[in-house]
Amino acid sequence: MGKPTGFMEYVRTEFEAESVLERIRHFDEFHTALPLEEQRRQAARCMDCGVPFCQSGMMIGGMVSGCPLNNLIPEWNDLVYKGCWEQAYKRLRKTNNFPEFTSRVCPALCEKACTCGANGDAVTVRSNEYSIVERAYAEGYAHAEPPKVRTGKKIAVIGSGPSGLAAADQLNKRGHSVTVYERSDRVGGLLMYGIPNMKLEKHIIERRVDIMKEEGIEFITSCNVGEDISAEELLSKYDRVILACGASEPRNINVKGREAEGIYFAVDFLKSTTKALLDSDLQDGTYISAKDKNVIVIGGGDTGNDCVGTCVRHEAKSILQLEMMPKLPDTRAENNPWPEYPRVCKTDYGQEEATVVFGHDPREYQTTVKEFLMDENGKLKGAVLVKLKAEKDPQSGRLLMKEIEGSEYTAEAELVLIAAGFLGAQKYVTSAFEVETTARGNVSTGCGSCKTNIEKVFVCGDMHIGQSLVVRAIREGRNAAKEVDQSLMGYTNLK
Repeated sequence: MGKPTGFMEYVRTEFEAESVLERIRHFDEFHTALPLEEQRRQAARCMDCGVPFCQSGMMIGGMVSGCPLNNLIPEWNDLVYKGCWEQAYKRLRKTNNFPEFTSRVCPALCEKACTCGANGDAVTVRSNEYSIVERAYAEGYAHAEPPKVRTGKKIAVIGSGPSGLAAADQLNKRGHSVTVYERSDRVGGLLMYGIPNMKLEKHIIERRVDIMKEEGIEFITSCNVGEDISAEELLSKYDRVILACGASEPRNINVKGREAEGIYFAVDFLKSTTKALLDSDLQDGTYISAKDKNVIVIGGGDTGNDCVGTCVRHEAKSILQLEMMPKLPDTRAENNPWPEYPRVCKTDYGQEEATVVFGHDPREYQTTVKEFLMDENGKLKGAVLVKLKAEKDPQSGRLLMKEIEGSEYTAEAELVLIAAGFLGAQKYVTSAFEVETTARGNVSTGCGSCKTNIEKVFVCGDMHIGQSLVVRAIREGRNAAKEVDQSLMGYTNLK
């Protein structure tokens, strides 16, 4: 431990964000990294405590506490404090294939479980991670390291999101020959088209993928497995197949008027903006535009917030974000103690921007859509909304949201974005491989395993565990790689 009293001497200092009115004029990342000496002081705040909950990745109270990748956080914090940046990068990469992604988009489960945060401000783990990996690229030691020996085994990974990329990266390091299939025109899956540029600029993904290509991984894009290439062909060509296609079946809102023109799933809206941005800097007019429209975003999670931030940049006329559930408390409740993940109200970048632009928080809690309204041409013109009340189910104890009679009101809307979550894997893929699925639509496996009911076929990521975080997807990919390697070689040294 470099500085035992660091957590008492230094106050938490985070990256500075560009002002709202400046950053909404572009789609770039908008945080400024700390100077290196300040980042070293922030790393010195790490207590190297006896029980580092930050790296535990345990389930406590039904929620993940600490890093699911079990990142060696106290070790690389100490190395950063001592100025040993290359060693810190090597320790970081030992458990995390893609710190350049997680340091941008992860909600920092590690910080929520930090011992410093039990009675004060947590260590700035995520910004320390960001500084480590960006310095590695700047100084040239984040580079390709192809395996020296090949095993002769061939593996197909279907899907190039975080879980698929992690599985491919691990198996390639082991010496297997890996081919990644992606149905979109660019590699990255959720990272490329599900997360907006302002959270993760796409050259960051391409930078890592270029290294993976140099290390020997083959990427085939614009190839939809189950349609452009059959499951039978893949199973005959490869020794193992890993399904990493995500939980990409969006949950619909089935109410009267759903067929109105102007209602889209959030993922389609976000993808259209990112693709147009990359293809033509938004000049080709191919994206779903919110400009000068009254927008309703249905869903209060990260995807809903991303829709809000994107609509602000489109110069929407107004934005209303609907959340079915009651507003969470601003601070931890007594029944949600540290180191549980804090169930508190979070105002993210999109909501912050909408508040500044429109003068009020865009969120409307305990509210849902009862009917969509359309004009004589079938175009969306508004929605009938209804307020909800929370009632506990006497049998299960679960919180149920019931309509409040007579609480209906109408809101103008020319654009509605449905960000109500996902229902599991898309059926055409699971049917193609004849893998069993759960009642939730995820691919079924044995407890603690990634192996499906079909010989040679494994699964990982959201397709396996349901909609989750990038950091959990990476862990899933690593788990699948380990199990595949074990099945091929009879043993494994992958972690």
